[in-house]
Amino acid sequence: MYKLIKTPFGEISSFVVRTTDNACIPFAPDNTDYQQFVRDIKNGVELKDAEGNQMTPEQITTFLETLP
Repeated sequence: MYKLIKTPFGEISSFVVRTTDNACIPFAPDNTDYQQFVRDIKNGVELKDAEGNQMTPEQITTFLETLP
């Protein structure tokens, strides 16, 4: 499972947290953890928004379109 994080200014940060081990994964295409995150999310692994709500498949698809 993964969770988005907000910056102190209320924007989505440039990383996601993998909740199984609290690892911070940057949105960097050359990062292997990021590549795994994208694969996991596309395969149905849970993604929560910054408030802790589970995102719908439509929300996830829209979010993935914004990533590098």
